[in-house]
Amino acid sequence: MAVAALCVSGGAVAPAAAAAGGHAATSHAASKGTSASAGTAAAGQPGDIVSAEPSEFQVFPGVPIPTHAWTIKYNSTDANGKSNTVSGTVLVPKDDREGPRPLLTYAVGTVGIADQCAPSVNFPVGKTKEAPLIEGALLRGWAVAVTDYEGLGTPGTHTYTVGRAAGTAVLDAARAAQRLPGAQEKGVSQDSPVGIMGYSQGGQASGWAAELAGTYAPELKVKGTASGGVPADLPKVAEYNDGDEEAGLVLMSAIGHDAAYPELGLDRYLNDEGRRITGIMKEGCLAEASEAGANKSVEDVTTKDPNQEPDWQQRLAEDKLGTKAPGAPVYLYHGEADEIIPHDVGKQLRADWCAKGNTVEWTSFPLSPHAGTAILASIPAMNWLSDRFKDEPTQGDCGS
Repeated sequence: MAVAALCVSGGAVAPAAAAAGGHAATSHAASKGTSASAGTAAAGQPGDIVSAEPSEFQVFPGVPIPTHAWTIKYNSTDANGKSNTVSGTVLVPKDDREGPRPLLTYAVGTVGIADQCAPSVNFPVGKTKEAPLIEGALLRGWAVAVTDYEGLGTPGTHTYTVGRAAGTAVLDAARAAQRLPGAQEKGVSQDSPVGIMGYSQGGQASGWAAELAGTYAPELKVKGTASGGVPADLPKVAEYNDGDEEAGLVLMSAIGHDAAYPELGLDRYLNDEGRRITGIMKEGCLAEASEAGANKSVEDVTTKDPNQEPDWQQRLAEDKLGTKAPGAPVYLYHGEADEIIPHDVGKQLRADWCAKGNTVEWTSFPLSPHAGTAILASIPAMNWLSDRFKDEPTQGDCGS
């Protein structure tokens, strides 16, 4: 099935990786747990808060850090341009910083499809693998908004690796953070410089957010985007993973596209084994999905390859990154030994964005596998974003 992405979760994130040197606000009741009705949500604008509840941020189980945290639901836009509701988390350090503080909207890598996998569910209990990386941003004094993505923590199936839906969810999480009264009291405002960051599935989501920002959320003061391990071309990623240890991600991506576009009719292509595995994936998180789908080829789970059908080909082509310049500078990074997202896919994205005149700084990590690159690049990526928040210039390296 020519659809895939990933996952930072090929290995545990090390604690050392955390070391790091225009719309009216909703009522104050939103930050104290008052929920708007579904009808209000449908009538709201993208980024409007539907509900907010106090939460907690733990880096590891039993290890909270001093952070103001809220679990939120907010309005966003799906891949078909319709209003939807997405859940997420807003984090603000407990410090004495005054004035507009930087805001990072952070897109996590693959966690799974079921609601219990959502970052907002797992932050309070310290079971989000990228929490140590996010802590690195909080230690710098930045506020952080983390989307759960469409259908992950809210009704419906998670639209896994559907680029447009992920990009709008990332941008609207930043809008929601700016409109959350509790966060506003701690220095998050419409004047906050905004950074976008994500790796793997989050690399796709952050890349889509970067390309959409200028037209979808032009009021956000986006200073730059750091995207790594980006599955910019899903058919190439699927071909790379077909039949190997991470093949389950291919089927997960097919589930995500079928959720966004039900007319694709995934079920009619699946055989009994494919239906069994998709059932496991819809009810479980990454570990269960990976085990169920490991070493499965397209032929093992289908009666007919949907990738040969024009409607599937069209939807997958719509996910491709690099067709539009992001506008703000980009820090793009990839491991040369990436076993899940081909290094050449990252290089091509760099070439495509450079060809469109965007400022791109490219970092290639020799001998580095997929999960390892997420850890290695976290601090350099945040250092780069820190310079953008300070309005320091960058020329990129498109000419090299």
